Amino acid sequence: GGARAPGGDAERECARVRHELAQAVTRSRAAGASRRNGAMPAAPAADTADFADFRQRYLSLQQEMETAIGQLRGRLRVALAARTPGMARLATLDAIMERVLGARERSLLATVPALLGAHFERLRDAERQALGDVEESGNTAVTSGAWLDVFRKDMQSVLLAELEVRFQTVEGLLEALRAS
Repeated sequence: GGARAPGGDAERECARVRHELAQAVTRSRAAGASRRNGAMPAAPAADTADFADFRQRYLSLQQEMETAIGQLRGRLRVALAARTPGMARLATLDAIMERVLGARERSLLATVPALLGAHFERLRDAERQALGDVEESGNTAVTSGAWLDVFRKDMQSVLLAELEVRFQTVEGLLEALRAS
């Protein structure tokens, strides 16, 4: 079955790429930034945390997703084009849509780090305010630095959501391969 093997190979390849990208997003900061660009920045003291490190990580992961998913789409289009003339037209349409909509997608997704930066500042400012209130009242219910853990989890959730959005076109191509 030469005609059936590429579909199974495509399924495995898509699962592998998705898994590797999700792993890059969820990789522990313990892995160390020196080992891999996508590693979570080393844990700074919450009061000295700088969003620039997180922004750089986010941009690096966006680039990694765009590159890996773009290459995967290209391979899926080649497999699809080899099936039937109709599937070849679909592969061509996907390539055109990627070119036409890719710039808009990049532009929209490029706004996410700025939104995360504002979220970072809000969380940090809210904790500073809460800690100031603690000093005045003597209440010790606020944990210093907790905001940074919240931010890391939020950033990871946003990155995983972005991965799902970016993978929708891959799922469409896979579905076409399954149907052909």
